[in-house]
Order: sequence, then C-alpha cells, then structure tokens
Amino acid sequence: MAKTREELQNSIEALKEQLASLIPDPNDEVQPLSQAAQDKNVPNTTLNLRPRRILKGHFGKIYAMHWCTDSKHLVSASQDGKLIIWNGFTTNKVHAIPLRSSWVMTCAYSPSGQYVACGGLDNLCSVYKLPSSGDNVGGGQKTFAELAQHEGYLSCCRFIGDNEIITSSGDSTCILWDVEQRTPKQIFNDHNGDAMSVSIHEEGNIFVSGSCDANAKLWDYKTGSCEKTFSGHESDINSVAFYPDGRAFGTGSDDSSCRLFDIRALQQMNKYNDDKILCGITSVAFSLTGRFLFAGYDDYNCNVWDSVHGEIVSQLTGHDNRVSCLGTTKNGQALCTGSWDTLLKIWA
Repeated sequence: MAKTREELQNSIEALKEQLASLIPDPNDEVQPLSQAAQDKNVPNTTLNLRPRRILKGHFGKIYAMHWCTDSKHLVSASQDGKLIIWNGFTTNKVHAIPLRSSWVMTCAYSPSGQYVACGGLDNLCSVYKLPSSGDNVGGGQKTFAELAQHEGYLSCCRFIGDNEIITSSGDSTCILWDVEQRTPKQIFNDHNGDAMSVSIHEEGNIFVSGSCDANAKLWDYKTGSCEKTFSGHESDINSVAFYPDGRAFGTGSDDSSCRLFDIRALQQMNKYNDDKILCGITSVAFSLTGRFLFAGYDDYNCNVWDSVHGEIVSQLTGHDNRVSCLGTTKNGQALCTGSWDTLLKIWA
C-alpha cells in the first residue's frame, strides 16, 4: 500500500512537470500570430463589403450603437438627445426615446431585446423597457431604472441579462448592477485612469475592460477579482471586444494601434498598425469567425484587419466625420458603423 502511494505521488509530480513545461512563461516572447500563420501557410483573405443600408434620423453626432441579438434591430445614441431603435433591414425607426440629458456616450441592447440602456455625462445608467408590440415611433417612455453610483461620466454599458448590466466610468471603476434593485452587486476598481469600455463574454463569468491608464484588465464578475492586467498600449484604450471563442480579446487605442491579447498565454499576440495611420481608434469588433477585426478611426474610415496576418484587407470609406462606433450582428452577416456625420451605415 505504501509503495502504491509512493508510485502515485511520483506520477503526480511527473504530470505537474509536464504541465509546467506546456504553460508559457509570461516573461518569454510569444511568437506573433502573423509569424505562426506564415509557418502554417495560412492563406491571406480578402473581404469586400459595401454599404447596404443608410439609417438617417439623428440630427446630432452619433456616439454609440449596439445590435440586438436578433441581428435585425439596433439602438443608437446621439447628442441630439435621442435613443433610436431601428429595424436594420427596412431602415424604419421602431422607437425613439427622448433623453433627459443629451450628453449621451453609450447605449446597449439587452439579450432578450426587451430593454435598452444608455448613459453619459449625467453619470447615470438609464434603463428603458421597450413596448412589447407595434412598430410605430413613439416618445415619452418612462425610465425603467436609473442606476446611480458612479462619480464620473458613463463611458460604456453592456447587459449580461435583463436584470444585470456592467458599466464603466470616468471615475476609473466598473460596476455590476442589479437592475431591478437599482443597486451595485460588485464594484471593480483596479484601474488607474478612466475606464472607457467593457466587453462581456457569453460563456463564463468574465469581462474585459479598457482604460486611459493604457491597460486592459480581465475580471471575474462573480467574485469581483481582477484576474490579469494586460499592458502594451502607449496611450488610452478606447474600446475592447472579445474574440468570438472568448479565449482572446482585441483593443483599440489612441496610440493608433489595435492589439490582440490571448487570455491563455496572458500576453499580447498581435499588433495591428500602419505607419500611414496616425489617428486614434474609437471602436473595435470581430467578425463571426474572428478572422477579421473591424476598427473605427478618427480619420473617418473603418479599417478591416486580417487578425492572423495583421494586414489591412479592406477600408470602408464614405463617412464624412469620425467613425465613433461600430458593431457586428450576432449571426455575422452585417457590420454597422456610426459617425459624427449623424449617419449609421450597414455593410455586408
């Protein structure tokens, strides 16, 4: 019996050593995905997108947009003081919600499609319940909930479910809210600068945040703990987006670059930049497969990067001002860009 126990202990130690040899050292340099792609002869890919719909109706700069999970409806927020719910297929306005504060900076659709939320310089996250039927434009919806705790502007909000939402703020914190109770469930306060963006993965209890401290952080929103800090950017991170499988995430920064961070390797895996691009990046999103990274820029363009090779495969032009927001549908069939030129464009 003692011999058997000793043999098992030796086997366990041997397995531990094997596992340790497979886990990369965070201090080691990881081979870039672009180099790995060349080694594996991954072919270059092109992407030809055209504007299929133009959504007209806002009279001020559009600051944010977010698709519903039905891949048909979307919500947009503008400094004309309106939230508009659109039918992306018909371009019709389904609902228009007047806001008490026109200084709105973010908006979000709940997974069920029953709620939308927004916030901005009023430091509040305002949640609205949408009418259950009818396709008529209407105003005067009462606020379902006002979530007040942040001491700075609201930069981003994303629903987990109808009763849970995560917000980020200029006060350097992120908060997980109980919408029905109007109270914080967790407060995440490890950033040293304005928290600018959050992205939530559907599987697991994790989300990632980007900040003006040039760092991105991975959080467990159930425990409230910061699992890892990812550095590398040289300026503010304005946008973060999970890779479709949840094992990596992309970032966009004022340093004119996008980057891909791998959660398993715990470090940067690729960098997307061009010497000719000198402006900041406002927003990022991945295609359904993760092969393409879409990035909106201050120079009025949206660049499409091959996430493997790190090259621009397409440039979407046509906006007359800063591309302030973008997002892809859940089914992967369309991309929407929003701009300070007051227009939203749907590409496919």
